Amino acid sequence: MQTQQVRRPSVLWRKNIAWPQEHGAWAFLLSPLAVGLAAGGRWPRGAGWLVVGALAAFFLRQPVTALVKVYARRRPRRDLPAALFWAAVYALVEVAAVVGLWREGAGYLLWLAAPGVPVFLWYLWLVAHRAERRRKDVEIVSSGVLALAAPAAVWLAAGRVTTTGWALWLLLWFQAAASIVYAYTRLEQRRWRTIPPLRQRLRAAWRPLAYTTFNLVGVFVLSQSHRLPAWLWVPYAVQWAETWWGIWHPAVRATPRAIGVRQFIVSTLFTVLFIWAWLTGG
Repeated sequence: MQTQQVRRPSVLWRKNIAWPQEHGAWAFLLSPLAVGLAAGGRWPRGAGWLVVGALAAFFLRQPVTALVKVYARRRPRRDLPAALFWAAVYALVEVAAVVGLWREGAGYLLWLAAPGVPVFLWYLWLVAHRAERRRKDVEIVSSGVLALAAPAAVWLAAGRVTTTGWALWLLLWFQAAASIVYAYTRLEQRRWRTIPPLRQRLRAAWRPLAYTTFNLVGVFVLSQSHRLPAWLWVPYAVQWAETWWGIWHPAVRATPRAIGVRQFIVSTLFTVLFIWAWLTGG
């Protein structure tokens, strides 16, 4: 009789170490990157290196976080080889992207990576002290760092620093901040056993409603005064409407995965509409 061999899991391939697990977080990088590349008006030389470098930096956080958790005794030692391997892979890809951008004459873009270093170290310090969970402040600041992909792409296409890049950065960072605050509200709704009265739902959602209303009104005023494309308020109206939808349909007993996937879908719609409005009215 033949004995069936049991497959052992690979020492190096650990999906939760090699691959980012947050579904909603992808939008905070991909959205600014897509908007910046579209707003630039062309695919410039070095754009491939920019995309690779941005993705490598985003991916690097996962294995480095796992490394810190191993040394903080929050993960078993058996995760160490995989964490070291994937951290080295992404770091080498990042170095290659930096060299590629430098050779294309876009070394000035590397200054945009400077804010990310202290923010990343701050996050790792929190991880080492078991204090990184449910930190809106960290996520909002981190989304601002990721939103720098938009001016990087615009400046790469223009070959110089422009105010348009800074405008895109602020517009997308404000949207990401509102999205994060809304996601936390949805997660809080999961704790409700039943759907409470409307007054309680409004009180619980006042912060994301204030964020999305501020963004919508601000962009609408700037659009109508011809300082921004005329229809740029439309994607912000979608996010505002989503906030109201979340008030009327609380995420009672919803899974974090379902909340994250919905956030990604709404962010994708926002990105598509933002690009459309920018290209047609900019």
